[in-house]
Amino acid sequence: QVQLVESGGGLVQAGGSLRLSCAASGRTFSSYAMGWFRQAPGKEREFVAGISWSGGTTYADSVKGRFTISRDNAKNTVYLEMNSLKPEDTAVYYCAAGLSAYVRRKDQNDFGSWGQGTQVTVSS
Repeated sequence: QVQLVESGGGLVQAGGSLRLSCAASGRTFSSYAMGWFRQAPGKEREFVAGISWSGGTTYADSVKGRFTISRDNAKNTVYLEMNSLKPEDTAVYYCAAGLSAYVRRKDQNDFGSWGQGTQVTVSS
C-alpha cells in the first residue's frame, strides 16, 4: 500500500501557474508509475498526466504543452507543473500510484492508491 499526500493547490487567475506536489510513502517509490487525475464538479474523474518509473511521460490532450509531470525518486515525490491555466482546469487534483512501473493506459483502474486531493481554482 502507498500513502500519498498532495499539496500546492490554490486559486490563480487565468494564464497563471501552479505547481502541485505529491509525497509518497509505503513502497519503493522508484518501482511504480505515478499519475495525476482531476475531477471537476459534476464530471467524472479524468486522467491528466502520467510518468513511468524511469521518467517516460504521457498527457491528456487537453493539457499537452501546458502541464509537465516530473518525479524525484530520491525525494519520493511527483510534481505537476501547470502553466497557462484556464478556467476549465478548475478541479480537485489527485495523485495516484500505478499498479505497475509503466503508464499503460490513461485509466484510473491502472492506479491502486490515491491521495486525498487538492483543489485548483482558476478564475477568469
